[in-house]
Amino acid sequence: MSAALNVITITNIISVVVPIVIILGAFFLGIIVERQGLNRLQALSSRIGWGGADVIISSLKGLILFWFIIGGIFAAILTLPIDNNLFLTIQRCLLVAAIASGTLIVARLSVGFVRYFSETKGAGNLTSLFEMLTQIVIFTFGVLITLQSLGIAITPLLTALGIGGVSLGLAFQSTLTNFLSGLNLATSNKLRVGDFIQLDSGEEGYVVDIAWRHTILQDIRDNMVVVPNTRILNNVFKNYGLPDKEALIILEVGISYDTDLEKVEQVALEIANEVMNDVVGGVPNSDPWIRFKEFGYFAITMTVYLRIREYFDHLVVRHEFIKRLHKRFRNENIPMPFPIQTSLIPIPHEQTQIPKRSTLSHDGLPDLPFLHDDQ
Repeated sequence: MSAALNVITITNIISVVVPIVIILGAFFLGIIVERQGLNRLQALSSRIGWGGADVIISSLKGLILFWFIIGGIFAAILTLPIDNNLFLTIQRCLLVAAIASGTLIVARLSVGFVRYFSETKGAGNLTSLFEMLTQIVIFTFGVLITLQSLGIAITPLLTALGIGGVSLGLAFQSTLTNFLSGLNLATSNKLRVGDFIQLDSGEEGYVVDIAWRHTILQDIRDNMVVVPNTRILNNVFKNYGLPDKEALIILEVGISYDTDLEKVEQVALEIANEVMNDVVGGVPNSDPWIRFKEFGYFAITMTVYLRIREYFDHLVVRHEFIKRLHKRFRNENIPMPFPIQTSLIPIPHEQTQIPKRSTLSHDGLPDLPFLHDDQ
């Protein structure tokens, strides 16, 4: 009798220990496979120089271990004497977990590769709107596949979603309009993250993100300017990042009429080339040029054209050019003009006559009535 009890006890222990060992074995095996596999993939990407491997590595992190755990749990329940209904329930839960993890990796890969190709092709950074839209589409398909796998009919659900979508669209018309406007901005490639834009209403700044309702700008004071997407789409704005970030700045300098213009042009071109090659923000080896514009009120207007790497560089380039040109003009004795006004004041004829001798006082000054104290 005791021998039979010992056999039963050992059998019970084995029936409990084996599933635990299987799950733990799957766990540690998943850790090893994930680390070794991702490390080798990282080494391979470094050797061949393909940046897309980083997207795959970041997408697979944590999911390989999760798949091994799911496989371990499924293998463990096969060794357990459990009820068939409970087995089917656990199996469905594991199926849902597997589909969810598969949907997650597809979403990660999709967003990662879209971001990777947008950066390598120079199309700007991926906006949160496009990222969110991609994830919504993929996760929606994941939910539909999960429901279909569980035997739940999705046709009535799609019908209900269609009717509900129309109702929600009418209820949230403003939000939907901004969402579609943001989608248009993100896909038209006329507005990209990192571009410097200026609206006709005066707001300006770098595009930080295009969200589902607003476009976020960062101005020169490091403040965030939040602009509704419809306002940008329906109004005129200037994008200083298109067709490329390089821009042309124009500086006007007044030149004295008494100055040799040939010498002024030569000196100004030397300073312009010096600024382009020495100052961070200028475009090295670019060819600045100078044109004399007009005969002004007190000076001849000279226009200098300089190329800069991006819009905000005009501050430092303009600053350095003015300082260096002013110093060089002083060294070359080139006068800087300034406004001069000559006032012509008419004087009555009688005030211009010299007083007669009889009207002079004893000290030689005019004998004027208001100089005497009659009181």
